[in-house]
Amino acid sequence: MKLLFLRHGQTNWNLENKIQGSSDTMLNDHGIEQAKKLAENILKSNYNICKIYTSKQMRAIDTAKILSLYMTVDYEIVEGLEEINFGEWEGLSWNEIKDKFPEEYTEWCNNRRYSKSHQGESYQEMLERVLKVIKNIISKNRENVIVVTHSGVIMALQCYLTKTSFSDIGNFRLDNMSVCELDKEVFDNYI
Repeated sequence: MKLLFLRHGQTNWNLENKIQGSSDTMLNDHGIEQAKKLAENILKSNYNICKIYTSKQMRAIDTAKILSLYMTVDYEIVEGLEEINFGEWEGLSWNEIKDKFPEEYTEWCNNRRYSKSHQGESYQEMLERVLKVIKNIISKNRENVIVVTHSGVIMALQCYLTKTSFSDIGNFRLDNMSVCELDKEVFDNYI
């Protein structure tokens, strides 16, 4: 069984380099086209997807709906696949955060896995909720699935599974509609 983790399609906040986090933004026209194109590519690849799971955030739901329509595969909205909550940092650029929250930002940079923004969550807290969801998805399926989620989720999973320091999380940066393919067995020792 393969899990295809997809980052949602492009939003206007992606273009503006704003942190979305738990904010509910929608796909822009380019993001819609990206989702359609990826659905066509997945169909050509013969992955035989049995189900699509998606974060409850609109940009992910919009992406899942398009994939579902083009691929004729059901999708399910699942609590727990949401992007990391960046609290008061959401809607700002990284440069704005450095200026407005210099001490908090420095602490976060020095300990990305466990520190968090004011009213936000840490990557560790996010990982704990996401891994529970993945365990549940794996227990329900024997065939390949798509998981539509967010950049922070996928980058954190890759750091965790490869035992990479979270200070190097940027090494796993993904563009919109990027795919990260993971075999079910990768999770056997972690969930």
